Amino acid sequence: MSWQSDIKRTETTFAPVLERWYEHHKRDLPWRHTRDPYRIWLSEVILQQTRVVQGKPYYERFVAAYPTIADMARTEERELLRLWQGLGYYSRARNLHQTARYVTDHLEGKFPATYHDLLKMKGIGTYTAAAIAAFAFGERVPVVDGNVYRVLARVFGIEEDITTTTAKKTFAALAMRLIQAANDPATYNQAIMEFGAIHCTPVAPDCLLCPLQQECVAYQTGRQNRLPVKAKKAPVRDRYFSYLVFRNNGKIALRERMNRDIWQNLHDFYLIETDEPKVELRDLPFSDAVNSAVEMGVLAEPQISLMQLLSHQRIRAQFYLIDLPNQAIGSLPTDLQWYAFEEINQLPKPVLITNYLAKAFG
Repeated sequence: MSWQSDIKRTETTFAPVLERWYEHHKRDLPWRHTRDPYRIWLSEVILQQTRVVQGKPYYERFVAAYPTIADMARTEERELLRLWQGLGYYSRARNLHQTARYVTDHLEGKFPATYHDLLKMKGIGTYTAAAIAAFAFGERVPVVDGNVYRVLARVFGIEEDITTTTAKKTFAALAMRLIQAANDPATYNQAIMEFGAIHCTPVAPDCLLCPLQQECVAYQTGRQNRLPVKAKKAPVRDRYFSYLVFRNNGKIALRERMNRDIWQNLHDFYLIETDEPKVELRDLPFSDAVNSAVEMGVLAEPQISLMQLLSHQRIRAQFYLIDLPNQAIGSLPTDLQWYAFEEINQLPKPVLITNYLAKAFG
């Protein structure tokens, strides 16, 4: 058929074709065996910035630790952050905890059952609200994530930049039309996301075995690698961290990060951030009190350099392990607390700090 003249026909057949494809090709994932809105919500939040292969073990650990939303509501935030450690974007974990408490305390433990009511919940945006509404309650509302943008842009030849508000409205309207022809909105939403994840992939999509090949504008015009259109990401900014790892009598000093920066409410060491990399301890701008403590201490081995790449930041960290005598402890900032290693293991920490501890003391 001619893709130029039969777009309307494609809109009618699109959902049933993907639903049939899904029945034969879907992956067996644990959150697909439940209609429990709590577990669906949990899986969607975990997978927002995480690939399935990485997110699945976290989902299973969370379900084991917190089988119900009431269990999550009762836990301490520190414990939840520790379990979340390694997933990044820690505001997601804090929003999970706050929403769990709200649902438990104010909604008798029951999630709102409609898309519009779900949007009122803290940390639940349009994508997550649609997923819960469709998968848990069968509401005919489309889920639109990166995979869906890619499939729709290619099949229907949409050249609008998906980062713009106008494009989001275009895709949302198309997605709403398409789901009207679905046999089951939950199955269809899972199908289009799965299709984008494992078949219509960002690089080297399997066009030869695609059930939508004849309808796909990108395939017919050779534009698979150009769609979807997306503005370039902001450049990654380098940040230079110098950590002083103070040790005394087998204990290590850590502090909780309280400022509104990366890793809020996680624990790290005494930190000096500089505009340029500093490779020598003596080059760092200490306060007089900390400088006094450092002068009384002994620089120990190993001195370790590590890097962690975040979404728009590259953290380049140098760690200096310093053994302090008892008389030097009083010179340290009061937000530093002393922990034995078994206590440190229970603290929520950035991956960078966990990697340092494993390398220096593991």
